[in-house]
Amino acid sequence: MDQLNRRDRDNLAPVAAGVTLFPISQATAATFTDLFIGQTFLCFIRSGSKRVVCPVHGELIGEEGDLLIFPPGSLVTLENRPRPDANYLADGVYFDHALFDEAFADQQPHQLAPGIQVLRGQTHNPLQILDLLKETLSRNDLPQMVRQHRLLEPLVWLKQCGIQLPARENDLPWSKVRRLIETDVAYPWRVGEVAHHFAMSEATFRRWLTRSGLGFAQILLNTRLEKGLALLQTTDRPISEIALDCGFKTPSHFSEAFRKRFEIKPKLIRSAEF
Repeated sequence: MDQLNRRDRDNLAPVAAGVTLFPISQATAATFTDLFIGQTFLCFIRSGSKRVVCPVHGELIGEEGDLLIFPPGSLVTLENRPRPDANYLADGVYFDHALFDEAFADQQPHQLAPGIQVLRGQTHNPLQILDLLKETLSRNDLPQMVRQHRLLEPLVWLKQCGIQLPARENDLPWSKVRRLIETDVAYPWRVGEVAHHFAMSEATFRRWLTRSGLGFAQILLNTRLEKGLALLQTTDRPISEIALDCGFKTPSHFSEAFRKRFEIKPKLIRSAEF
């Protein structure tokens, strides 16, 4: 989900003023556990359905035309379900923190996490907001101020629909480490240099991470695999290229780790076997 760095986003979709929009496609139904979403994420479902397990609201099902809203810092389990005759298709939109803060500046702080929320297509017609975003991002003739206001409209609309979103992700140790790794997932990160980045000894750093229940090696692997999943769903780049760009030594190493984590072969994300 939030595993696309700036270079990948520029190759995939329009990016402007803190907004990134990209298509998502999946050929085979699969469940993905413990996916980390660092920024406010909107998922507009176009074909198929999405099942999400939310710690706050329990199981949610998004159908065609619905909008699922993921708060920043979400750790989710989800299942993308293609139709029998067509891929699962959706449009994803990321909002940077600064843009979100501008739209929700007057929001009262909430003690409880809002969780994942859904707006139904039949009631709210969220695809109209998606069309506005696409049209705004595609136009280079708009004055910057007009462009910025139009990109704020979806967030203002969410607030008017009663959607609640926290201003920032939880500042957990593992999320800080993930953000560092995501700057270059192909880099051969070592625990010692990451500890140095956070001005800690290696022993102190390892104790700091234990608060999250995850070790450094697992955080590094999860970050790379989730980046690979995102690229499989949103680009047509060869799997061999994705593997190397995500820091795996060989495509087979990537495929084995991917199948072990997600219980599906990477190639089945793009093409179902019959």
